[in-house]
Amino acid sequence: MSSQKPIRPKTSWGNTTASKVGSTSDASAHIPFGDINYDTLNRSRFSDAVEFNKFYSSIKDSILSRLGSPVIRVELTDHQILTVVDEAVSKLDYHAPAWCTNYMSFTTQVNQNLYELPRFVMNNLQYVVYKKSLLSVAQQQGSLEFDFFIKYFQDNFLFKDFQVTDFLLMTMHLEQMRKILSMEGSFDIIDNRYIMVYPMPMRAEEVIIQFRSLNSDTLHPFYINWVQKFATAAAQVILGGIRGKYTTLPSPGGGAQLNGQDLVQQGSDEMARLEEVLLYEIEEPAAFTTF
Repeated sequence: MSSQKPIRPKTSWGNTTASKVGSTSDASAHIPFGDINYDTLNRSRFSDAVEFNKFYSSIKDSILSRLGSPVIRVELTDHQILTVVDEAVSKLDYHAPAWCTNYMSFTTQVNQNLYELPRFVMNNLQYVVYKKSLLSVAQQQGSLEFDFFIKYFQDNFLFKDFQVTDFLLMTMHLEQMRKILSMEGSFDIIDNRYIMVYPMPMRAEEVIIQFRSLNSDTLHPFYINWVQKFATAAAQVILGGIRGKYTTLPSPGGGAQLNGQDLVQQGSDEMARLEEVLLYEIEEPAAFTTF
């Protein structure tokens, strides 16, 4: 990493053409994804005062009701409930599907290539678009002809009997040519906190950030239900460990039998089942193409 001091740039919400939404608002200054605070996710301490926001309160109520409250006393503290909700949210966020994609843009400074971005951006960073390409022809943007001078070869029938392997080699070659001959830059992720762009900016350049983040305000009901179920299963394991300290409680009627081991087993089985649902029904499948 370079010796220069990283800076936190002023960011704006933008699309793939880096047109900014709101010229005076700084996207880094607030968390725009509902009640999910990525800066405190899985970082709470037992001594911290627990205050549930609206989204977390709904998950907490679901956990307590599924475990029998208020008919049966549920021996869980607010901090324990917070940890299981954080676990469920972070696991879903890690496998967030592509429709959770967001964009952010910022402008580089001269001779400065190290930039600090917010936690909710770096958690699921997908790609960084830096600089504009010098290679361009008068073709429709986004087409194969626009990327390289394909129109010339196309008019001269060079693509007759064109094979898929030839196309793959050509795209690999074009990518390498862009890096060498054009102004399209590269980037590195430093300490999961900074973005380092290459080459060093010689003037103000637009940088577009593509990342994924859950928004509790727009989260699909199926995913909310998955968080409720997974958090409840994790809470069952904790509750089972608490009740498993004693198998029987003495009482005038001969004693009460506790279900600690059953809760641990049921919770563990449910967590394993829900992880399969997450991997096979929620997460985006691996990209592949058949010919």
